[in-house]
Amino acid sequence: MTKEKQVFYPAPPEITYFRERVIPISMEPPDAVVILSTSPREYSEKIAEALVEGRLAACVNIAGVRSIYRWKGEMQHDNEDLLIIKTTPKRANEAISVIREMHTYELPEAIVLPIMHGFDAYLRWVEEETTK
Repeated sequence: MTKEKQVFYPAPPEITYFRERVIPISMEPPDAVVILSTSPREYSEKIAEALVEGRLAACVNIAGVRSIYRWKGEMQHDNEDLLIIKTTPKRANEAISVIREMHTYELPEAIVLPIMHGFDAYLRWVEEETTK
């Protein structure tokens, strides 16, 4: 039997309430955040409500942002909403499917980031809210 290689992700020393995890490289982190930008606000709220109602996300934060990007060869300057969607890797693909169905953009931004540290009780809540 071979020993599985592990990577240690330590919490910052000044933040003692974060949990430290030893995560085998072959495993996904147990928590994730999906980053999404959208416009106008009414679509942001509809997407957020659908994700939380469907238990694909425990919580969605919506914040106004200014985006500058190139689209089809032209510079764009848009006011958008940034959605920070708290979920788990197991639910992230389903969340992205709902986003693609509901989003008004031809190419919606949907980026999944692992959560390596956080307040343990909050992270357990995210997992509970997305598994019921």
